[in-house]
Amino acid sequence: MSHNGLIEGPDGNLRCFWHDNKDDYLAYHDNEWGRPVDNDTRLFEKICLEGFQSGLSWLTILRKRENFRAAFAGFDFERVAEFDETDVERLVQDAGIIRHRGKINSTINNARRAIELRKEFGSLATYFWSQEPGAHARPAKLDYETLRTLGKTEESTAISKDLKKRGWSFVGPTTVYAFMQAMGLVNDHIEGCCMREAVEDERRNFVRPV
Repeated sequence: MSHNGLIEGPDGNLRCFWHDNKDDYLAYHDNEWGRPVDNDTRLFEKICLEGFQSGLSWLTILRKRENFRAAFAGFDFERVAEFDETDVERLVQDAGIIRHRGKINSTINNARRAIELRKEFGSLATYFWSQEPGAHARPAKLDYETLRTLGKTEESTAISKDLKKRGWSFVGPTTVYAFMQAMGLVNDHIEGCCMREAVEDERRNFVRPV
């Protein structure tokens, strides 16, 4: 890693350090991380997987993501909401995912809460994007040292508190902030990363759900 949190990729371009030039992680960095998402299934999937990631690395979850999708009905929360104790026992025995009973139960619970949230706001996307931080709330320049301090923010803390009031679980402020970074509610590609401007252009042209 260079002093400013960037590393040179196999193509010679500088990128955020964290993907460590692992092929699958680099592809995630370039093609997914920070790009705005308004698809409810993807939003639900991501916030659940961030919950599973707690205490682990995202790369561990990324490499099991297809297994998680197969296990949790593609993260169709209408279907996951119908899971029962038989499904919980099935998932606890599934070596392809993280076999944490609490997190499995949390995903089923959160699917039921997601249905309630959609009824109230019309979509999960509308709920989450209505809480996008304004430009004034973001650092003027996002360098590596600044990024290190952003494990959680006022916005992620507020969303976390609101979700918990609504009965969601495994949605602490740090988990919510990681979700916001990944789903494009903020652009946390470091200054100098070759993807930062592309992601910012995509965010600029993104039509926020209302």
